[in-house]
Amino acid sequence: MEKIEIMDSTLRDGEQTNGVSFLPHEKLQIAAALMRYVNVDRIEVASARVSEGEKDSVSMICRYARTIGMLKKVEVLGFVDGHLSVDWIDDCGGKVINLLAKGSLKHCEHQLHKTPEEHIDDIKKVIEYAGTKGMDVNLYLEDWSSGMKNSPDYVWQMMDAMKDENITRFLLPDTLGILTPLETLEYIKQMVSRYPDKHFDFHAHNDYDMAVGDSLAAVEGGAKGLHVTVNGLGERCGNAPLASVQVMLKDMLNIDTSIHEDRLNEISRLVAGYSGIAVAPNQPVVGENVFTQVAGVHADGDRKDHLYSNALVPERFGRKREYALGKNSGKANIAQNLKELGLELTPDQTRAVTKRITELGDRKEIVTPDDLPFIVSDVLKHNTPENRVKLLSYMVTTSYGLKPIASIKVEINGKAYAADSTGDGQYDAFVKALRKIYKESLQRTFPLLYDYQVTIPPGGRTDALVQTVITWENNGNLIRTHAVDADQTEAAIKATIKMLNIIEDEIAMPYKKPYETHP
Repeated sequence: MEKIEIMDSTLRDGEQTNGVSFLPHEKLQIAAALMRYVNVDRIEVASARVSEGEKDSVSMICRYARTIGMLKKVEVLGFVDGHLSVDWIDDCGGKVINLLAKGSLKHCEHQLHKTPEEHIDDIKKVIEYAGTKGMDVNLYLEDWSSGMKNSPDYVWQMMDAMKDENITRFLLPDTLGILTPLETLEYIKQMVSRYPDKHFDFHAHNDYDMAVGDSLAAVEGGAKGLHVTVNGLGERCGNAPLASVQVMLKDMLNIDTSIHEDRLNEISRLVAGYSGIAVAPNQPVVGENVFTQVAGVHADGDRKDHLYSNALVPERFGRKREYALGKNSGKANIAQNLKELGLELTPDQTRAVTKRITELGDRKEIVTPDDLPFIVSDVLKHNTPENRVKLLSYMVTTSYGLKPIASIKVEINGKAYAADSTGDGQYDAFVKALRKIYKESLQRTFPLLYDYQVTIPPGGRTDALVQTVITWENNGNLIRTHAVDADQTEAAIKATIKMLNIIEDEIAMPYKKPYETHP
């Protein structure tokens, strides 16, 4: 079987995850990593006509891709809108449009309010115009899965009309994630049987937790390409995760791809950091827990000819097998783990960290080497400097029968401001003091609190530290920030300062969140 193409849509479909919006430089870094290091065959980077900020992002990616000879790897979703999408992509320097057509009669009639013949005519005009711009066309059949279920004659009508057009690939999305693997296999087989000389991609959604299984079934049915996102980001339940699809293709179907597996963990961390969406600890391949042995019998078995290992060995992905630390680890073991992480501590500092790990072990908490930087930070009270907005000092007090009081001093764009306030809690008092500065001193509105979550930090499996994840609404856009600290209030304060820095950066470099939702 020939090699399967992998198209990554993290920067388009993945960015349609609720609350996720990548800044232009973040998009560029993710795109560069996907193309150069992960080595995906193609990347879908945006939807056309979203915003000027998005146009800047696509232009940056196209310029970069051209310099490394990979411009044809960059794809942009466009619409059946005459010349508008094609011109937008052309202005960005793009050479590939993923044209969004309707793959079900229901979408054609009820969303477009057009007959199939009218829609087909409109599509052909866009394809013809794209050709005059020297642009390759891939055709999405949006809601194709519903079309195959409920209106297959429409799908055949569409394909019969398009099969002789200048279309490089036909992209078949399970837009609502409604297919089972058996249905996917059957429908892809029908497409390949009727149009054997055409290249079909399958685009899975994970609403029923079958995106990976459906993707493999599509390959078994004859699909030549699969669409994925890093960490399975995407609308609703997300898309097929890149790492999971890769290992399933290789290990279950013995199919080669271009993917460099040793970079999968790296790209996962990069996207998690920029998106603010943590990777589940037990997510296959890239989760923090998947290569950590906890039970003593497993550790013993590994020493005796790898009795508890499968094909998913950590070295394959640039990782290593880890063993949980605890109260019986001893100072030497802990010191060695610190050394491997490049953490150089004084003897007194090492003793303090060892004491903390021992305390956690006594409470039957699990500690891994990835937890150590967080514990060191907790014990030594290391702080991270901020940028445009800096917290110079603050004091929060609370007394029985009285409202908490906050006194703060912050630096915003080089100028110091101070304010006091009371609140219903320590953090509420802190935020109200900030609001006072923004309203009275800066004459600006302060974002509204949308969501507030307290969790264990990514990579952490202890309660040594907490992570506070706060979502804010600012001018109709959601901003999600997070911070880690031993104290919940301090973590929330750090997350808030991060949010203010994002806003100040956006003022300096405006950027809008894409509003379109597509396959």
